[in-house]
Amino acid sequence: MILGGRVRFRATGRALRHRNFRLFFFGQLISVSGTWMQSLALGWLLGTIVGWDQAVVYIGLLGVVQFLPVMVLGLFGGIIADIWPKRRLVIATQTLAGLLALALAALDFMNVVAIWQIFVLAFLLGLVNAVDMPARQSFVVEMVGYDDVANAVALNSAVFNGARIVGPAIAGILIGVLGTATCFLFNGISYGAVVVGLLMMRDAELRPSDRLEMPRSLAAVAENLGEGLSYVRRTPLVLLALAVIGFVSTFGMNFNVVLPVMAARVLDVGSGGYGLLYAAMGGGALIAALSVATLSRPRLRVLFGGGIVLGVAEVVMAATTSFPIATVAVFFAGVGAIATAASANSLIQITVPGPLRGRVMSVYTTVFAGSTPIGNGLTGGFGGLWGTPVALAMNGAVVVVAEVVAVVAVLRGRVGIGGDRAADRAA
Repeated sequence: MILGGRVRFRATGRALRHRNFRLFFFGQLISVSGTWMQSLALGWLLGTIVGWDQAVVYIGLLGVVQFLPVMVLGLFGGIIADIWPKRRLVIATQTLAGLLALALAALDFMNVVAIWQIFVLAFLLGLVNAVDMPARQSFVVEMVGYDDVANAVALNSAVFNGARIVGPAIAGILIGVLGTATCFLFNGISYGAVVVGLLMMRDAELRPSDRLEMPRSLAAVAENLGEGLSYVRRTPLVLLALAVIGFVSTFGMNFNVVLPVMAARVLDVGSGGYGLLYAAMGGGALIAALSVATLSRPRLRVLFGGGIVLGVAEVVMAATTSFPIATVAVFFAGVGAIATAASANSLIQITVPGPLRGRVMSVYTTVFAGSTPIGNGLTGGFGGLWGTPVALAMNGAVVVVAEVVAVVAVLRGRVGIGGDRAADRAA
């Protein structure tokens, strides 16, 4: 049993044998903890400024403002990621994101923060993310190679969601003791961990893809965009993964909108309970990410099953006013969300050829993060009209229906994924 446990641990963490990825992994662990602290604190800050009756609307609008640049400009970010060395590009974007977080901290510390300032900083962060997300996603394979990329993606998800346990739990305490500004300050400083790790990497151990030639005209830009979109259109497995993650992220991943209002109004547990809800979600997501990391290849059944678990968990959470039941529900929501997202990401990464990776991953990030403005806007609007629980239940039901339709389409052969080696491995 002990030997078996050791073998499984090696399988789970095999991407960590690469020094460059280890540096990235531990830098991300610190930085993403700060990101989750800021996410929780920002929702709480907005609720205290505008009042909890209007909070769901404003938080939804904030999501629209922050992720609209990703939706509109994400594909162009993919071109940039294919042109410039990805390590240098991520250093630049992470530095800019840290400076924006420090600016928000300064405004909050001085007690001069206003709604318009929060929205402007969120929009600027969205511009940074439009480049950072495809660059960072496509940089993973350059650190570990094709054989370990699925494991590395799952470990990144584990970092993201392990931090979701630590960050919100700390933030919930800090908000009550020191205020929201401390969370923004920590987030700004935490980006330094990623930048230092990137600077310490060895270029000789990277596996850079062939870089795209700088387009010299608008026609060349359009042609480069078209190559990435054309690849997605003619590759059924990639198209299927994008369709699934599009529905799930639009309707199922609006926790930044619903959780603060659920904690403050429906469950009445305050900032400490709000932090615990995020931590419970992070616990479920961490377990899902580590489970996906043990797989030799991503699986379609995990992609579909995760979305169904997420949708059912949201319906359960919408129907309860019990904090323990809501905590369990949000735990399973975390399991489902990350099982789906990590599987979709890995399926695409192992399928796409190197020269197209930045552009195709920009399609993924545009769909994944760019759908957030739509989902946040719809959730905020429905929540303002009919209440947050109703909006949450509707979202969960849509996710379940979408996943069932995808499963039926594959089983009936309406979505052809056969004949592709990556598809065969994923089935």
